[in-house]
Amino acid sequence: MSRPSTLAELRADGYRDRTVKEELRDNLVARLRAGEPMTTGIVGYDDTVLPELERALLAGQDLILLGERGQAKTRLVRRLVDLLDEYAPVVAGCEINCSPYHPTCSHCRILAAETGDDLPVVWIDRNRRFAEKLATPDTAVADLIGDVDPIKVAEGRTLGDEDTIHWGLVPRHHRGIVAINELPDLPERIQVALLNVLEERDVQVRGYSIRLPLDVLLVATANPDDYTNRGRIISPLKDRFGAQVRTHYPRTIDDEVAIVLAEAAPPPTDVAVHVPRFLDEVLAELVAGLRDSPEVNQRSGVSVRFTVGAHETLVSSAVRRAARTGAAVAVPRVVDLRAVIPAALGRIEFDLLEEGRELEVVEIALGRALLRVWRRHLAGELGASIDELLRRFDEDGLTVLTGDLTPGADVLASFGERVDGLARWIEHLGEDDRAEDPEVAASVVEFVLEGLHLGRRLNRDDLQGASVRYGA
Repeated sequence: MSRPSTLAELRADGYRDRTVKEELRDNLVARLRAGEPMTTGIVGYDDTVLPELERALLAGQDLILLGERGQAKTRLVRRLVDLLDEYAPVVAGCEINCSPYHPTCSHCRILAAETGDDLPVVWIDRNRRFAEKLATPDTAVADLIGDVDPIKVAEGRTLGDEDTIHWGLVPRHHRGIVAINELPDLPERIQVALLNVLEERDVQVRGYSIRLPLDVLLVATANPDDYTNRGRIISPLKDRFGAQVRTHYPRTIDDEVAIVLAEAAPPPTDVAVHVPRFLDEVLAELVAGLRDSPEVNQRSGVSVRFTVGAHETLVSSAVRRAARTGAAVAVPRVVDLRAVIPAALGRIEFDLLEEGRELEVVEIALGRALLRVWRRHLAGELGASIDELLRRFDEDGLTVLTGDLTPGADVLASFGERVDGLARWIEHLGEDDRAEDPEVAASVVEFVLEGLHLGRRLNRDDLQGASVRYGA
């Protein structure tokens, strides 16, 4: 579709010039009236974070998202781009996206005076109106605001000429959104450079007598611990953010599992993979337990990335077994949970009085998580099938040997012709549609045996390598 290409055509088309905050507010109101969510792809924030974010945008406030690592702060910021108009008109050739109705920089003012209603107009995509900067100690004022360009001075222009300035990130996204991640990491002297942007809505460079009124939504993210440990946000700057939105970790197991399934890397395309939901619930319960543990540094937190990485490791262990044994489908089992712990330890910061107990802390938390999920699905529902299973261990001397490379069929073969109660276990664990798959059946059997062991009704011996033996 053709769009106006001059100022006269833009006026004739009826285009209404709005500030970026008015634009965001209008588009958000339109979504709310249509019954649509502000954004999609964010799980667990519908009743907490998103309403606060909506109120801040409707109020036209700059905002800061405050929360521990792995709480989707950066993702939330990036989704704000969806609330901008798909395309916006700017003066052709402008470095800072000047509005054709209100030329701001010297280049556009001169061009508007020379061309009048024939001022050339181009349209830019909404993604070009969003900038994201990770605050680092080496960030300079020139990066954010701008500085004198020596090349332009060498071309013969005077230092007092506005055109000698090379604009930084914030002016270059005039009429857009500027996000600064981990704001406390920004040196205090650099934070001062943002004061005028937030309060006066203008920038000053090298003492030039320049007033460049900016139209930006400034969004920052920070971790609560950063205020005291790694850095701080200076008080005047903190006071200029209109709203603070506090994020949080998933508050239900279902939310944690939903995020994992959405974020985890896909398995190899040449291997069929099925992950029983009860194992993802175990991982979610494990993380929930670690977030409440006094032996884990809660100021650092346990990120959802931990759960995602654990899920990926679980799947990779099952894929490795399927590749080695020739199984048609890679199905994770309880024995694969052992691979999750050492692979994920680096993501957690511990508060321990004695060194070297990190592995023990996570193993205990994993056992508690597995037992919680076992009781949720199976306790009180099995009756005679469990009694018969325990009788076979106690009286018939049944032993079950499994390992990270043991085929599912071999696990089932330990029971002889049949596994009493297997169909009922599969039903209670929600795996009815794959009841005929021996790998799924073996995963369910291992889960039942491990729950009985954790409930002190069955013995488990850890053998050499990654092998495990269950017995009376």
